[in-house]
Amino acid sequence: MKDIANIQNEIIENFGLFEEWEDKYEYLLEFSNAAELVDEAEKIDINLVKGCQSRVWLLSECVDGKVLFRSDGDSPIPKGIAAALVKILSRHSPEEVVKADVNFHKETRLINYLSPARVRGVESMILKFKSLASEYLIKH
Repeated sequence: MKDIANIQNEIIENFGLFEEWEDKYEYLLEFSNAAELVDEAEKIDINLVKGCQSRVWLLSECVDGKVLFRSDGDSPIPKGIAAALVKILSRHSPEEVVKADVNFHKETRLINYLSPARVRGVESMILKFKSLASEYLIKH
């Protein structure tokens, strides 16, 4: 299995294949389409990412020492970003997730196309992923 850095680098390289923002946007949306989404019953306040302009829900479980994430959102771009983060961070140990240097949104220059509020939202998403993973470190 690829480590977090390799998965992230693959996504960064794939973003680099596209010149136009519209093509990058379409690639980002592909993550949403492939994601395992959150059930309507799970779309409750405790699962919301605080600090996001849009509503983004993030859930996790730890199976055999690996954190599995699921996400959903009510707006295409945050939903795609969350799904990309799920792809990068899922199926790794809680410690790996907590220690990961998640920077694909910077390396792809995606943040250049987002409003300051959305950039803060991406940072909030990353913190929520790490927070959920850290809860499994505490429990074990």
